[in-house]
Amino acid sequence: MGPNGLLSLRHYGASPGSHSHDHFQILLGLSGALDLEVAGRGVRVEPGGGCVIAPGDRHDFESTRGSVCLVLDSAHADWAQCASPRRATTPPADALPLAHYLASALRQGRPLAQAHGPALLLEAWLTSARADASAHGPTRGRTIDWAALQQWAAQQWHRELTVADLAAQAHLSPSQFAARCRDDQGMGAMAWLRGLRLAQARVLRSAGMAVAEVAQRTGYRSPSALTAALRRAEHNA
Repeated sequence: MGPNGLLSLRHYGASPGSHSHDHFQILLGLSGALDLEVAGRGVRVEPGGGCVIAPGDRHDFESTRGSVCLVLDSAHADWAQCASPRRATTPPADALPLAHYLASALRQGRPLAQAHGPALLLEAWLTSARADASAHGPTRGRTIDWAALQQWAAQQWHRELTVADLAAQAHLSPSQFAARCRDDQGMGAMAWLRGLRLAQARVLRSAGMAVAEVAQRTGYRSPSALTAALRRAEHNA
């Protein structure tokens, strides 16, 4: 998975059973109807509809007549701003023609679609999400720069980070930070941290770094612990 994510075209049918991911999963309906249950909430993705599934949200799906979706798997923290229940099936208008173009480009094997498509989708979705947030009034409480916090955490893998450490960096109490993490990121603080660590480990492994060195750099207790984490994530993908 690249820094902005991985695009794919997926055909859905019978349910394989519920599962969850350590990254965001964005679905845009191209044909057919896909019925999902995401964290206990029913969602239907039809052509022109979409869904942003947050890391850690258990979900199941079924399409009785088959469906095709453009799917983006991404660990980019900014997708949290697009994952509110209110926006579950309403992708921005700008994203829909882009999704159809990217789907066509993937079918034809155009490399630029994979290289730039994830960032373009995020940009289109974020523009709409921020406009929607502005229309509903200012955000309450201290603003957390999640991208900066992510960069800081990536430099701390040599030690055992806690919720208190993250809260101090954001100038909040641990309880305030935990609540804000669930509101902004859609998951608990430690789940968010584990997702960042695993995403960084994947990047280093894809660059050819040895498992032992990746484990040391990303704070896993041993190479086998890292390998087990990667296998679990692959199984849940």
